[in-house]
Amino acid sequence: MREPKEKYDFLAVGQAIKAARESKGWTREQVAEMLDLAPRYIMSIENTGQHPSLQVFYELVRLFNISVDQYIFPDKPAERSTRRRQLDSLLDTLDDKNLIVVEATAKGIVKAKTAEEA
Repeated sequence: MREPKEKYDFLAVGQAIKAARESKGWTREQVAEMLDLAPRYIMSIENTGQHPSLQVFYELVRLFNISVDQYIFPDKPAERSTRRRQLDSLLDTLDDKNLIVVEATAKGIVKAKTAEEA
């Protein structure tokens, strides 16, 4: 007979889903409609850490480009964080003219950070 296992706390993943949804400016209703789910189900996943089905979990993390490694393997350093993956997705939508502005902004941040540390 198997020993009872501690149930995975899904709240951190639910909050990451909520943050990603809000950063896109989408409502729960919009996401629920996209995935053919009830908005209350999305709310429960985001706010109370309700465990979704594997299919819903898969659809949500794919929709929002969330890396789950950081939640499933917290002691293992992630190759790319969820925030980095989401930023990469946004950058993929920009043309070269827009990327020049982003590059200059990033260089300015690095320069300010380096000056701050000195």
